[in-house]
Amino acid sequence: MKRLVAFVLIVLVGCGVMGFLTPGLLKETKLGLDLKGGIEILYEANPFTEGEELTKETLIQTALSLEDRANRSGVAEPEVTTEGNNRIRLKIAVDVGETPKERDEAIQKIRDLMKKPAELQFRSATGCADGSYCKVEFTGVDFKSGAAAVEYDELNRPLVRIEVKEKAKLAEVSTRLVGQNLAIYLDDILESDPVVQQPLTDGTAVISGQETRAKAQELADIINLGALPLKLTEKYTQSVGATLGKQSLQDTLFAGILASVLILIFMLLFYRIPGVVASICLIVFVWILLGVFYLMDATLTLPGIAAFVLGIGIAVDSNIITAERIKDELRSGKTISSSLRAGAKNSFRTIIDAHITTLIAGMVLYFMGHGVVKSFAIVLIASIVVNIATNVFLPRYLLNLLVKSGYFNNPRQYNVKESEIDAL
Repeated sequence: MKRLVAFVLIVLVGCGVMGFLTPGLLKETKLGLDLKGGIEILYEANPFTEGEELTKETLIQTALSLEDRANRSGVAEPEVTTEGNNRIRLKIAVDVGETPKERDEAIQKIRDLMKKPAELQFRSATGCADGSYCKVEFTGVDFKSGAAAVEYDELNRPLVRIEVKEKAKLAEVSTRLVGQNLAIYLDDILESDPVVQQPLTDGTAVISGQETRAKAQELADIINLGALPLKLTEKYTQSVGATLGKQSLQDTLFAGILASVLILIFMLLFYRIPGVVASICLIVFVWILLGVFYLMDATLTLPGIAAFVLGIGIAVDSNIITAERIKDELRSGKTISSSLRAGAKNSFRTIIDAHITTLIAGMVLYFMGHGVVKSFAIVLIASIVVNIATNVFLPRYLLNLLVKSGYFNNPRQYNVKESEIDAL
């Protein structure tokens, strides 16, 4: 009786918590450009220095700089693409408002935010009364494109080598600041403040002290993003409607809810008690996955919804495999308790193997893909991790509570007829 009460309390408390927090989770979930609509800006890129060549590689780096700037500012899933030899198209998901005035204000806010690429500055404390880094010694235009690269010293420690355009300027600044810090800022955010060890006369500087290659590469990327010799001219700006539209999005959500209800009914009819537990776990799975999106501050896009639905399918499969194994054990003549243990044990490896292979595929998509592919992969990976907790381990715990309560020891409650049970 105590175990049955524990089961009921767990379900009631869980439903109460989910019911209380779900409206907030849904409200705070960010929607991507294809679901929400936003703003599209077309830029024309030109070198800062007259006569300097504009290469495809530099254009791509500038596009990456815009994307990084948008991400640092909390913009949801920006889409940045290059066009031709000197154009960059930027699409950003944003609420453009209901009235023309609200729309104009939203567009202007994004234009002000994105009107220039990431601003790189090397600052010293020379002449700063408060001890801060107030004097700008170098800016992004002082460095060559792709100026920073990761190398290793004689002890195989990672370091970052930077190349400037004017050797004389680097020599003068480094000679003056020997023993002092030269702080690196990107968009007024302090990234690093290395100490100048000696005068630098060959046009290159080396930043050491990075613990790992990953940290060294991150610093090199930051410098390269801000050291782009391109200026951007805005050609036009316009608002972009959602690919689906509000009505289509509502229809998609309705179809998803209807499909989920039909799945729950199927589980209840074909698996009885395991179906009840599976239905509870599926609801918990969806709620926790929404919570993971919220904690990750992730943006939900069309590919993300596809991965979300796929995750629900994987979760259903996990429960069906376990329920079928339990039914097989019951048909062999074992008791309910023994069937539950054996069914859970025999299904575990099959479920985990399937999850691991899907997880590997998701990780490959994440590390090799870009844009919408990476968005799909993130949701898929998160759904697999959540699924293991909510549809592999949680169902077994809840089924154990029901079986050990003594009220659910009839094979018919598991959709197994007596005529199907083999005599021991």
